[in-house]
Amino acid sequence: MRGVNAILEPGMLVRHPDRPEWGRGQVQSRIGARITVTFEQAGKVVFDGDQVALELAPDPFDNYGL
Repeated sequence: MRGVNAILEPGMLVRHPDRPEWGRGQVQSRIGARITVTFEQAGKVVFDGDQVALELAPDPFDNYGL
């Protein structure tokens, strides 16, 4: 798998590097190289983790205790 895809778990926040207009997405599942993500602006999308290297998009409030 490419990039951080191998460590993705349900609930993690990601972005698609070539589709910034989709906004952040939340990983729903990762089974082998098949990754399902629900994006703010694109809905549910299934990826081949060998073809697309998603990027982590942490919640900016995680470090502030809010």
